[in-house]
Amino acid sequence: MQRRFFFRLAGGACASAALSRALVWARTAQPNIILILTDDVGWGDLSCYGATRVRTPNLDRLAAQGVRFTDAHSPSATCTPTRYALLTGEYAWRREGTGILPGDARLIIEPGRMTVPALLKQAGYTTGCVGKWHLGLGRGDLDWNKEIKPGPLEVGFDYSFIIPATGDRVPCVYVENHFVVGLDPKDPIRVSYGKPIGDEPTGRDRPDLLKVRPSHGHDQTIVNGISRIGYMSGGQAARWVDEDMADVITRKALAFLEANKAKPFFLYFASHDIHVPRVPHPRFRGASRCGLRCDAMEQLDWCAGELLKALDRLRLADNTLVIFSSDNGPVVDDGYADGAVETLGDHRPADGFRGGKYSNFEGGTRVPLITRWPGHVKPGVSDALVSQVDLLATFAALTGQKLDHAAGPDSFDALRALLGQSKTGRDHLVEHAPALSLRQGPWKLISPNNGPKVNKNTNTELGNDPQPQLYDAARDPGETTNLAPQNSDKVRELTARLEKLRAAGRSRP
Repeated sequence: MQRRFFFRLAGGACASAALSRALVWARTAQPNIILILTDDVGWGDLSCYGATRVRTPNLDRLAAQGVRFTDAHSPSATCTPTRYALLTGEYAWRREGTGILPGDARLIIEPGRMTVPALLKQAGYTTGCVGKWHLGLGRGDLDWNKEIKPGPLEVGFDYSFIIPATGDRVPCVYVENHFVVGLDPKDPIRVSYGKPIGDEPTGRDRPDLLKVRPSHGHDQTIVNGISRIGYMSGGQAARWVDEDMADVITRKALAFLEANKAKPFFLYFASHDIHVPRVPHPRFRGASRCGLRCDAMEQLDWCAGELLKALDRLRLADNTLVIFSSDNGPVVDDGYADGAVETLGDHRPADGFRGGKYSNFEGGTRVPLITRWPGHVKPGVSDALVSQVDLLATFAALTGQKLDHAAGPDSFDALRALLGQSKTGRDHLVEHAPALSLRQGPWKLISPNNGPKVNKNTNTELGNDPQPQLYDAARDPGETTNLAPQNSDKVRELTARLEKLRAAGRSRP
Protein backbone atom coordinates (compact mmCIF):
# COMPACT_ATOMS: atom_id res chain seq x y z
CA MET A 1 0.00 0.00 0.00
CA GLN A 2 1.18 3.46 -0.76
CA ARG A 3 2.41 5.55 2.12
CA ARG A 4 0.03 8.37 1.27
CA PHE A 5 -2.87 5.90 1.56
CA PHE A 6 -1.98 5.00 5.15
CA PHE A 7 -1.30 8.65 5.93
CA ARG A 8 -4.80 9.65 4.92
CA LEU A 9 -6.30 6.87 7.01
CA ALA A 10 -4.60 8.28 10.11
CA GLY A 11 -5.23 11.46 12.02
CA GLY A 12 -8.25 13.51 13.07
CA ALA A 13 -8.99 16.30 15.52
CA CYS A 14 -9.49 15.60 19.22
CA ALA A 15 -12.72 16.51 20.97
CA SER A 16 -12.74 19.88 22.70
CA ALA A 17 -14.83 21.92 25.08
CA ALA A 18 -15.85 24.13 22.18
CA LEU A 19 -17.18 21.12 20.30
CA SER A 20 -19.08 19.99 23.38
CA ARG A 21 -20.79 23.36 23.54
CA ALA A 22 -21.46 23.14 19.81
CA LEU A 23 -23.07 19.73 20.27
CA VAL A 24 -25.44 21.00 22.95
CA TRP A 25 -26.35 23.94 20.74
CA ALA A 26 -26.75 21.71 17.70
CA ARG A 27 -29.36 19.56 19.38
CA THR A 28 -31.70 22.51 19.82
CA ALA A 29 -30.93 24.49 16.66
CA GLN A 30 -32.29 24.12 13.16
CA PRO A 31 -29.48 24.58 10.69
CA ASN A 32 -30.28 24.37 7.02
CA ILE A 33 -29.10 21.05 5.56
CA ILE A 34 -27.73 20.35 2.09
CA LEU A 35 -26.99 16.72 1.28
CA ILE A 36 -24.97 16.31 -1.92
CA LEU A 37 -25.14 12.67 -2.97
CA THR A 38 -22.99 11.89 -6.00
CA ASP A 39 -23.01 8.85 -8.24
CA ASP A 40 -20.20 6.27 -8.57
CA VAL A 41 -17.55 8.55 -7.04
CA GLY A 42 -14.76 6.59 -5.41
CA TRP A 43 -12.64 7.21 -2.33
CA GLY A 44 -9.73 8.19 -4.56
CA ASP A 45 -11.63 10.43 -7.00
CA LEU A 46 -11.22 13.70 -5.07
CA SER A 47 -7.99 15.62 -4.79
CA CYS A 48 -8.59 16.07 -1.04
CA TYR A 49 -8.48 12.26 -0.83
CA GLY A 50 -5.25 12.12 -2.81
CA ALA A 51 -6.21 12.28 -6.49
CA THR A 52 -3.65 14.12 -8.64
CA ARG A 53 -5.07 13.83 -12.18
CA VAL A 54 -8.42 15.39 -11.32
CA ARG A 55 -8.94 18.72 -9.56
CA THR A 56 -11.79 19.26 -7.10
CA PRO A 57 -11.08 22.68 -5.54
CA ASN A 58 -14.60 23.28 -4.27
CA LEU A 59 -14.87 19.93 -2.53
CA ASP A 60 -11.32 20.40 -1.26
CA ARG A 61 -12.41 23.69 0.30
CA LEU A 62 -15.41 21.96 1.86
CA ALA A 63 -13.07 19.34 3.36
CA ALA A 64 -10.60 21.97 4.59
CA GLN A 65 -13.42 23.76 6.39
CA GLY A 66 -15.05 20.60 7.76
CA VAL A 67 -14.45 16.96 8.61
CA ARG A 68 -13.17 14.50 6.02
CA PHE A 69 -14.01 10.89 6.87
CA THR A 70 -11.76 7.97 5.96
CA ASP A 71 -14.06 5.09 7.02
CA ALA A 72 -17.45 6.22 5.77
CA HIS A 73 -19.74 3.85 3.89
CA SER A 74 -22.70 3.81 1.58
CA PRO A 75 -25.23 1.21 2.74
CA SER A 76 -24.83 -0.73 -0.50
CA ALA A 77 -22.36 -1.16 -3.36
CA THR A 78 -25.06 -0.10 -5.85
CA CYS A 79 -27.32 2.90 -6.25
CA THR A 80 -30.99 2.08 -5.63
CA PRO A 81 -30.46 0.15 -2.37
CA THR A 82 -28.17 2.89 -1.05
CA ARG A 83 -30.75 5.60 -1.75
CA TYR A 84 -33.50 3.51 -0.17
CA ALA A 85 -31.45 2.97 2.99
CA LEU A 86 -30.31 6.58 3.20
CA LEU A 87 -33.85 7.97 3.04
CA THR A 88 -35.56 5.34 5.22
CA GLY A 89 -32.88 4.35 7.74
CA GLU A 90 -33.48 0.69 6.85
CA TYR A 91 -30.97 -1.58 5.13
CA ALA A 92 -32.37 -2.27 1.67
CA TRP A 93 -31.44 -5.96 1.81
CA ARG A 94 -34.24 -6.42 4.33
CA ARG A 95 -36.84 -5.68 1.64
CA GLU A 96 -37.70 -7.45 -1.60
CA GLY A 97 -37.60 -5.35 -4.76
CA THR A 98 -34.96 -2.86 -3.66
CA GLY A 99 -32.27 -3.84 -6.16
CA ILE A 100 -31.24 -1.69 -9.14
CA LEU A 101 -34.55 -0.59 -10.66
CA PRO A 102 -35.63 -0.23 -14.28
CA GLY A 103 -36.86 3.19 -15.33
CA ASP A 104 -40.53 2.20 -15.15
CA ALA A 105 -40.46 0.64 -11.66
CA ARG A 106 -43.08 1.47 -9.05
CA LEU A 107 -42.15 3.57 -6.01
CA ILE A 108 -40.38 1.32 -3.49
CA ILE A 109 -40.70 3.62 -0.44
CA GLU A 110 -44.16 3.32 1.05
CA PRO A 111 -45.89 6.70 1.33
CA GLY A 112 -46.50 7.54 4.95
CA ARG A 113 -43.45 5.85 6.42
CA MET A 114 -40.84 7.92 8.22
CA THR A 115 -38.11 9.20 5.90
CA VAL A 116 -35.38 11.81 6.13
CA PRO A 117 -37.49 14.51 4.39
CA ALA A 118 -40.63 13.58 6.33
CA LEU A 119 -38.72 13.83 9.60
CA LEU A 120 -37.32 17.24 8.71
CA LYS A 121 -40.64 18.47 7.39
CA GLN A 122 -42.10 17.50 10.76
CA ALA A 123 -39.47 19.76 12.36
CA GLY A 124 -40.52 22.74 10.24
CA TYR A 125 -38.15 22.38 7.31
CA THR A 126 -39.04 22.98 3.67
CA THR A 127 -37.72 19.97 1.81
CA GLY A 128 -36.49 19.71 -1.76
CA CYS A 129 -35.20 16.90 -3.98
CA VAL A 130 -33.21 17.78 -7.11
CA GLY A 131 -31.40 15.33 -9.38
CA LYS A 132 -31.30 11.56 -9.65
CA TRP A 133 -34.17 9.67 -8.01
CA HIS A 134 -34.04 5.97 -9.04
CA LEU A 135 -36.47 4.81 -6.36
CA GLY A 136 -39.42 4.24 -8.67
CA LEU A 137 -42.55 6.24 -9.38
CA GLY A 138 -46.23 5.41 -9.33
CA ARG A 139 -47.84 2.12 -8.39
CA GLY A 140 -46.63 -0.03 -11.26
CA ASP A 141 -48.94 1.12 -14.04
CA LEU A 142 -47.53 4.60 -14.64
CA ASP A 143 -48.74 6.76 -17.52
CA TRP A 144 -45.96 9.30 -18.12
CA ASN A 145 -48.41 11.67 -19.84
CA LYS A 146 -50.55 12.21 -16.76
CA GLU A 147 -50.00 13.03 -13.10
CA ILE A 148 -47.00 11.03 -11.85
CA LYS A 149 -47.58 9.86 -8.31
CA PRO A 150 -46.76 8.61 -5.77
CA GLY A 151 -43.18 9.88 -5.88
CA PRO A 152 -40.89 12.20 -3.92
CA LEU A 153 -43.74 14.46 -2.78
CA GLU A 154 -45.54 11.50 -1.22
CA VAL A 155 -42.54 10.47 0.90
CA GLY A 156 -41.80 13.85 2.46
CA PHE A 157 -40.48 16.29 -0.12
CA ASP A 158 -42.24 19.62 -0.70
CA TYR A 159 -40.60 20.09 -4.10
CA SER A 160 -38.89 17.79 -6.57
CA PHE A 161 -37.14 18.10 -9.92
CA ILE A 162 -35.83 14.68 -10.78
CA ILE A 163 -34.14 12.40 -13.25
CA PRO A 164 -36.59 9.49 -12.82
CA ALA A 165 -33.97 6.71 -12.84
CA THR A 166 -30.52 7.13 -14.38
CA GLY A 167 -29.11 8.81 -17.46
CA ASP A 168 -28.63 5.49 -19.21
CA ARG A 169 -32.27 4.41 -18.73
CA VAL A 170 -35.43 5.64 -20.43
CA PRO A 171 -37.50 7.74 -20.12
CA CYS A 172 -34.95 10.50 -20.75
CA VAL A 173 -37.08 13.32 -19.36
CA TYR A 174 -37.19 15.43 -16.21
CA VAL A 175 -40.14 15.23 -13.83
CA GLU A 176 -40.98 18.32 -11.79
CA ASN A 177 -43.28 17.55 -8.89
CA HIS A 178 -45.94 15.39 -10.57
CA PHE A 179 -45.44 16.09 -14.28
CA VAL A 180 -42.94 15.57 -17.09
CA VAL A 181 -41.30 18.90 -17.91
CA GLY A 182 -42.00 20.31 -21.38
CA LEU A 183 -44.22 17.45 -22.56
CA ASP A 184 -46.27 18.05 -25.71
CA PRO A 185 -49.60 16.23 -25.19
CA LYS A 186 -49.75 15.62 -28.94
CA ASP A 187 -46.56 13.53 -28.68
CA PRO A 188 -47.26 11.15 -25.79
CA ILE A 189 -44.51 9.16 -24.10
CA ARG A 190 -44.49 5.38 -24.11
CA VAL A 191 -41.93 3.32 -22.22
CA SER A 192 -41.14 -0.39 -22.33
CA TYR A 193 -38.54 -2.56 -20.67
CA GLY A 194 -39.77 -5.63 -22.51
CA LYS A 195 -40.14 -5.32 -26.26
CA PRO A 196 -39.50 -2.44 -28.69
CA ILE A 197 -42.26 0.13 -29.14
CA GLY A 198 -42.80 2.63 -31.93
CA ASP A 199 -40.24 3.14 -34.65
CA GLU A 200 -37.44 4.82 -32.67
CA PRO A 201 -33.96 3.71 -33.82
CA THR A 202 -31.88 1.62 -31.44
CA GLY A 203 -28.16 1.46 -30.87
CA ARG A 204 -28.20 -2.21 -31.77
CA ASP A 205 -29.69 -1.57 -35.22
CA ARG A 206 -28.30 1.90 -36.03
CA PRO A 207 -24.82 2.27 -34.48
CA ASP A 208 -24.07 4.83 -37.22
CA LEU A 209 -26.33 7.29 -35.35
CA LEU A 210 -24.37 7.12 -32.12
CA LYS A 211 -21.95 9.70 -30.74
CA VAL A 212 -21.19 7.45 -27.74
CA ARG A 213 -21.17 3.71 -28.39
CA PRO A 214 -22.03 1.06 -25.82
CA SER A 215 -19.41 -1.37 -24.57
CA HIS A 216 -21.99 -3.79 -23.18
CA GLY A 217 -25.76 -3.55 -23.10
CA HIS A 218 -27.08 0.02 -23.41
CA ASP A 219 -28.06 -0.58 -27.05
CA GLN A 220 -31.77 0.16 -27.10
CA THR A 221 -33.58 3.47 -27.82
CA ILE A 222 -31.29 6.30 -28.97
CA VAL A 223 -31.75 9.68 -27.29
CA ASN A 224 -29.37 12.56 -28.01
CA GLY A 225 -27.07 10.27 -30.01
CA ILE A 226 -26.72 7.82 -27.08
CA SER A 227 -28.44 4.45 -26.87
CA ARG A 228 -30.02 3.57 -23.53
CA ILE A 229 -31.42 0.71 -21.48
CA GLY A 230 -35.09 0.30 -22.36
CA TYR A 231 -37.36 1.45 -25.16
CA MET A 232 -39.05 4.83 -25.46
CA SER A 233 -41.18 6.60 -28.04
CA GLY A 234 -42.63 10.11 -28.08
CA GLY A 235 -41.90 13.02 -25.76
CA GLN A 236 -39.46 14.58 -28.22
CA ALA A 237 -39.85 18.12 -26.83
CA ALA A 238 -39.32 16.91 -23.26
CA ARG A 239 -36.16 14.87 -23.79
CA TRP A 240 -33.05 16.04 -22.00
CA VAL A 241 -29.72 16.96 -23.53
CA ASP A 242 -27.06 15.11 -21.54
CA GLU A 243 -24.46 17.85 -21.94
CA ASP A 244 -26.81 20.32 -20.21
CA MET A 245 -27.92 18.05 -17.36
CA ALA A 246 -25.51 19.34 -14.70
CA ASP A 247 -26.41 22.94 -15.52
CA VAL A 248 -30.15 22.22 -15.46
CA ILE A 249 -30.25 20.48 -12.09
CA THR A 250 -27.84 22.98 -10.52
CA ARG A 251 -30.06 25.89 -11.61
CA LYS A 252 -33.05 24.15 -10.04
CA ALA A 253 -31.14 23.60 -6.81
CA LEU A 254 -30.06 27.24 -6.69
CA ALA A 255 -33.65 28.36 -7.28
CA PHE A 256 -34.76 26.21 -4.32
CA LEU A 257 -32.15 27.82 -2.07
CA GLU A 258 -33.18 31.30 -3.18
CA ALA A 259 -36.89 30.61 -2.67
CA ASN A 260 -36.38 29.18 0.84
CA LYS A 261 -33.54 31.30 2.21
CA ALA A 262 -35.69 32.83 4.96
CA LYS A 263 -36.66 29.54 6.64
CA PRO A 264 -35.04 26.21 7.51
CA PHE A 265 -34.61 24.03 4.45
CA PHE A 266 -33.33 20.60 3.50
CA LEU A 267 -31.99 20.14 -0.02
CA TYR A 268 -31.23 16.65 -1.28
CA PHE A 269 -29.06 17.33 -4.33
CA ALA A 270 -28.42 14.03 -6.11
CA SER A 271 -25.98 14.74 -8.90
CA HIS A 272 -25.94 12.39 -11.89
CA ASP A 273 -22.19 12.78 -12.32
CA ILE A 274 -20.11 10.69 -12.66
CA HIS A 275 -22.55 7.94 -13.70
CA VAL A 276 -22.68 6.82 -17.33
CA PRO A 277 -23.25 8.08 -19.92
CA ARG A 278 -20.50 10.56 -19.14
CA VAL A 279 -21.24 13.48 -21.42
CA PRO A 280 -19.98 16.59 -19.62
CA HIS A 281 -20.70 20.05 -20.96
CA PRO A 282 -18.14 21.15 -23.59
CA ARG A 283 -16.60 23.61 -21.14
CA PHE A 284 -15.46 20.64 -19.02
CA ARG A 285 -14.27 18.34 -21.79
CA GLY A 286 -10.51 17.96 -21.49
CA ALA A 287 -10.49 19.74 -18.12
CA SER A 288 -8.82 16.82 -16.32
CA ARG A 289 -5.83 14.62 -17.06
CA CYS A 290 -7.70 11.31 -17.01
CA GLY A 291 -10.41 11.44 -19.65
CA LEU A 292 -14.17 11.93 -19.74
CA ARG A 293 -14.79 10.23 -16.42
CA CYS A 294 -12.52 12.70 -14.66
CA ASP A 295 -13.87 15.59 -16.75
CA ALA A 296 -17.31 14.70 -15.36
CA MET A 297 -15.76 14.71 -11.88
CA GLU A 298 -14.59 18.28 -12.40
CA GLN A 299 -18.10 19.17 -13.59
CA LEU A 300 -19.47 17.66 -10.38
CA ASP A 301 -17.05 19.78 -8.37
CA TRP A 302 -18.36 22.85 -10.21
CA CYS A 303 -21.94 21.94 -9.24
CA ALA A 304 -20.93 21.68 -5.58
CA GLY A 305 -19.09 24.97 -5.89
CA GLU A 306 -22.18 26.73 -7.20
CA LEU A 307 -24.15 25.59 -4.15
CA LEU A 308 -21.39 26.72 -1.79
CA LYS A 309 -21.18 30.11 -3.53
CA ALA A 310 -24.94 30.51 -3.21
CA LEU A 311 -24.71 29.88 0.54
CA ASP A 312 -22.06 32.59 0.79
CA ARG A 313 -24.04 35.01 -1.37
CA LEU A 314 -27.23 34.45 0.64
CA ARG A 315 -25.29 34.64 3.93
CA LEU A 316 -26.45 31.17 4.88
CA ALA A 317 -23.12 29.33 5.09
CA ASP A 318 -22.72 29.72 8.86
CA ASN A 319 -26.13 28.19 9.50
CA THR A 320 -25.99 25.36 6.98
CA LEU A 321 -24.78 21.82 7.50
CA VAL A 322 -23.39 20.56 4.19
CA ILE A 323 -22.82 16.83 3.72
CA PHE A 324 -21.11 15.40 0.65
CA SER A 325 -20.91 11.71 -0.19
CA SER A 326 -21.32 9.06 -2.91
CA ASP A 327 -23.91 6.32 -3.39
CA ASN A 328 -21.34 3.56 -3.90
CA GLY A 329 -17.77 2.96 -4.95
CA PRO A 330 -16.29 3.70 -8.36
CA VAL A 331 -16.63 1.99 -11.73
CA VAL A 332 -14.74 2.85 -14.91
CA ASP A 333 -16.38 0.98 -17.81
CA ASP A 334 -20.04 0.73 -16.88
CA GLY A 335 -21.56 0.24 -20.30
CA TYR A 336 -20.18 2.82 -22.72
CA ALA A 337 -16.98 2.92 -24.74
CA ASP A 338 -16.14 6.44 -23.56
CA GLY A 339 -12.38 5.97 -23.28
CA ALA A 340 -12.45 6.01 -19.49
CA VAL A 341 -10.32 2.87 -19.21
CA GLU A 342 -7.77 3.96 -21.76
CA THR A 343 -7.32 7.47 -20.32
CA LEU A 344 -7.27 6.54 -16.64
CA GLY A 345 -3.47 6.56 -16.44
CA ASP A 346 -2.28 6.19 -12.86
CA HIS A 347 -5.53 7.58 -11.42
CA ARG A 348 -6.90 5.07 -8.89
CA PRO A 349 -10.62 5.72 -8.26
CA ALA A 350 -10.76 3.39 -5.24
CA ASP A 351 -7.19 4.25 -4.19
CA GLY A 352 -5.82 1.30 -2.21
CA PHE A 353 -9.12 -0.52 -1.66
CA ARG A 354 -10.06 -3.66 -3.58
CA GLY A 355 -13.12 -3.81 -5.77
CA GLY A 356 -15.50 -0.98 -6.58
CA LYS A 357 -19.15 -0.62 -7.49
CA TYR A 358 -20.94 -4.01 -7.18
CA SER A 359 -18.15 -5.45 -4.97
CA ASN A 360 -18.07 -7.06 -1.51
CA PHE A 361 -14.64 -5.56 -0.96
CA GLU A 362 -14.22 -2.14 0.66
CA GLY A 363 -14.04 -0.40 -2.71
CA GLY A 364 -17.74 -1.14 -3.08
CA THR A 365 -19.01 0.86 -0.11
CA ARG A 366 -16.11 2.84 1.35
CA VAL A 367 -16.84 6.28 -0.06
CA PRO A 368 -15.84 9.89 0.48
CA LEU A 369 -17.80 11.74 3.14
CA ILE A 370 -17.33 15.38 4.10
CA THR A 371 -19.32 17.46 6.59
CA ARG A 372 -19.15 21.22 7.11
CA TRP A 373 -20.99 23.53 9.46
CA PRO A 374 -18.87 26.60 10.26
CA GLY A 375 -18.51 27.20 13.97
CA HIS A 376 -19.97 23.81 14.87
CA VAL A 377 -17.84 21.30 12.99
CA LYS A 378 -14.19 21.59 13.84
CA PRO A 379 -12.06 21.00 10.72
CA GLY A 380 -10.07 17.80 10.67
CA VAL A 381 -9.92 14.16 9.58
CA SER A 382 -11.93 11.38 11.21
CA ASP A 383 -11.58 7.60 11.00
CA ALA A 384 -14.94 7.03 12.71
CA LEU A 385 -16.97 4.19 11.19
CA VAL A 386 -20.10 5.90 9.81
CA SER A 387 -22.80 5.10 7.26
CA GLN A 388 -25.39 7.03 5.29
CA VAL A 389 -28.10 4.79 6.77
CA ASP A 390 -27.58 6.78 9.98
CA LEU A 391 -28.79 10.12 8.58
CA LEU A 392 -32.38 9.59 9.70
CA ALA A 393 -31.50 9.06 13.38
CA THR A 394 -28.78 11.70 13.20
CA PHE A 395 -31.13 14.36 11.86
CA ALA A 396 -33.68 13.38 14.50
CA ALA A 397 -31.05 14.11 17.15
CA LEU A 398 -30.03 17.33 15.41
CA THR A 399 -33.60 18.64 15.41
CA GLY A 400 -34.52 17.36 18.89
CA GLN A 401 -36.93 14.64 17.74
CA LYS A 402 -37.36 11.07 18.92
CA LEU A 403 -37.78 8.30 16.39
CA ASP A 404 -40.67 5.91 16.78
CA HIS A 405 -39.50 2.33 17.36
CA ALA A 406 -40.63 1.27 13.88
CA ALA A 407 -38.83 4.11 12.11
CA GLY A 408 -35.26 3.78 10.87
CA PRO A 409 -34.68 0.23 12.16
CA ASP A 410 -31.01 0.32 11.18
CA SER A 411 -30.28 4.01 11.75
CA PHE A 412 -28.10 5.17 14.66
CA ASP A 413 -27.48 8.67 15.98
CA ALA A 414 -24.08 9.63 14.52
CA LEU A 415 -24.31 13.35 15.28
CA ARG A 416 -21.23 13.43 17.50
CA ALA A 417 -19.17 11.73 14.81
CA LEU A 418 -20.47 13.95 12.01
CA LEU A 419 -19.71 17.05 14.07
CA GLY A 420 -16.17 15.78 14.59
CA GLN A 421 -16.54 15.25 18.34
CA SER A 422 -16.30 11.46 18.34
CA LYS A 423 -13.98 9.24 16.33
CA THR A 424 -15.59 5.99 17.38
CA GLY A 425 -18.77 6.14 15.31
CA ARG A 426 -20.59 2.83 14.94
CA ASP A 427 -19.47 -0.35 16.67
CA HIS A 428 -20.63 -2.44 13.68
CA LEU A 429 -21.89 -2.04 10.12
CA VAL A 430 -23.48 -4.40 7.62
CA GLU A 431 -22.20 -3.82 4.09
CA HIS A 432 -24.35 -4.95 1.16
CA ALA A 433 -23.17 -6.11 -2.25
CA PRO A 434 -23.64 -9.57 -3.78
CA ALA A 435 -23.12 -10.88 -0.24
CA LEU A 436 -23.54 -9.34 3.21
CA SER A 437 -20.42 -8.33 5.12
CA LEU A 438 -20.06 -7.38 8.77
CA ARG A 439 -17.61 -4.76 9.95
CA GLN A 440 -17.02 -4.93 13.70
CA GLY A 441 -14.07 -3.14 15.22
CA PRO A 442 -11.04 -3.90 13.05
CA TRP A 443 -12.65 -7.05 11.63
CA LYS A 444 -14.56 -7.56 8.41
CA LEU A 445 -16.38 -10.79 7.64
CA ILE A 446 -17.58 -11.40 4.06
CA SER A 447 -20.23 -14.11 4.14
CA PRO A 448 -19.98 -17.01 1.66
CA ASN A 449 -21.30 -16.39 -1.84
CA ASN A 450 -21.18 -18.61 -4.92
CA GLY A 451 -21.38 -15.76 -7.40
CA PRO A 452 -18.73 -14.91 -10.00
CA LYS A 453 -15.33 -13.67 -8.88
CA VAL A 454 -15.28 -10.81 -11.38
CA ASN A 455 -17.96 -8.73 -13.08
CA LYS A 456 -16.92 -9.41 -16.66
CA ASN A 457 -18.66 -6.31 -17.99
CA THR A 458 -17.00 -3.83 -15.63
CA ASN A 459 -13.88 -5.85 -14.78
CA THR A 460 -14.64 -5.33 -11.09
CA GLU A 461 -13.34 -7.82 -8.53
CA LEU A 462 -16.49 -8.82 -6.67
CA GLY A 463 -15.05 -10.64 -3.68
CA ASN A 464 -17.36 -13.63 -3.91
CA ASP A 465 -16.15 -16.89 -2.40
CA PRO A 466 -17.98 -20.07 -1.31
CA GLN A 467 -16.03 -19.89 1.96
CA PRO A 468 -16.19 -17.06 4.52
CA GLN A 469 -13.51 -14.39 4.31
CA LEU A 470 -12.07 -12.47 7.26
CA TYR A 471 -9.92 -9.36 7.03
CA ASP A 472 -8.30 -7.01 9.50
CA ALA A 473 -9.54 -3.66 8.20
CA ALA A 474 -7.15 -1.70 10.43
CA ARG A 475 -3.90 -3.45 9.49
CA ASP A 476 -4.94 -4.60 6.02
CA PRO A 477 -7.40 -2.03 4.59
CA GLY A 478 -6.70 -3.35 1.11
CA GLU A 479 -8.05 -6.78 2.12
CA THR A 480 -5.05 -8.66 0.77
CA THR A 481 -4.86 -11.48 3.36
CA ASN A 482 -7.81 -13.70 4.23
CA LEU A 483 -7.43 -14.55 7.92
CA ALA A 484 -10.44 -16.86 8.16
CA PRO A 485 -8.54 -20.18 8.09
CA GLN A 486 -6.54 -19.36 11.23
CA ASN A 487 -9.34 -17.48 13.05
CA SER A 488 -12.27 -19.89 13.02
CA ASP A 489 -13.56 -18.67 16.40
CA LYS A 490 -13.77 -15.08 15.17
CA VAL A 491 -15.49 -16.24 11.97
CA ARG A 492 -18.10 -18.12 14.02
CA GLU A 493 -18.60 -15.13 16.32
CA LEU A 494 -19.13 -12.66 13.49
CA THR A 495 -21.25 -15.08 11.48
CA ALA A 496 -23.53 -15.54 14.49
CA ARG A 497 -23.89 -11.79 14.95
CA LEU A 498 -24.62 -11.22 11.27
CA GLU A 499 -27.30 -13.91 11.31
CA LYS A 500 -28.81 -12.39 14.45
CA LEU A 501 -28.94 -8.94 12.81
CA ARG A 502 -30.51 -10.43 9.74
CA ALA A 503 -33.14 -12.39 11.68
CA ALA A 504 -34.03 -9.54 14.05
CA GLY A 505 -35.28 -7.30 11.24
CA ARG A 506 -33.50 -4.35 12.80
CA SER A 507 -30.20 -3.35 14.36
CA ARG A 508 -31.27 -0.23 16.28
CA PRO A 509 -32.38 -1.16 19.82
